[in-house]
Amino acid sequence: MYEKANIEVIARGVCVAGGQVLLCQGRKGGPAYLPGGHVEFRETARQALAREIREELGREAAVGRFLGCCEHAFLQQGEPHAEVNLVFELTLPGLEPGGAVDSAEAWIGFRWQPLGRLAEAGFEPAPLAGLLAQWLARPGGHAVSGEAWLAE
Repeated sequence: MYEKANIEVIARGVCVAGGQVLLCQGRKGGPAYLPGGHVEFRETARQALAREIREELGREAAVGRFLGCCEHAFLQQGEPHAEVNLVFELTLPGLEPGGAVDSAEAWIGFRWQPLGRLAEAGFEPAPLAGLLAQWLARPGGHAVSGEAWLAE
């Protein structure tokens, strides 16, 4: 069944200010996750992250160090999905930790969450909740997440 699943490459950003990390979530609910999005053909992951932030937040971003990679597989409405998340430091000038963050797109919302309490936010991929602080201190991490990686 999983042989037919697409693997998506996603660039994600870790924007930490005042001990809080910026998260996004669909307005209809679902898991919280790091801002970012799909890497398009002829685009680097850093370029994709900066573009996605412009589209989602209407702001320019500074994409910093590569922090790590998380391979994540999951079932969504019974269909297998897999993504390779390339995670970078992200700076968004003018955003205040804990303050409201306006979205430039109607389907998504943003909020601040204490970095040490990501697991309480319904954060995905779940293993990153415990790894982000480590990766910020010492980049170069790798994680694999999701039962869909297991062979049937």
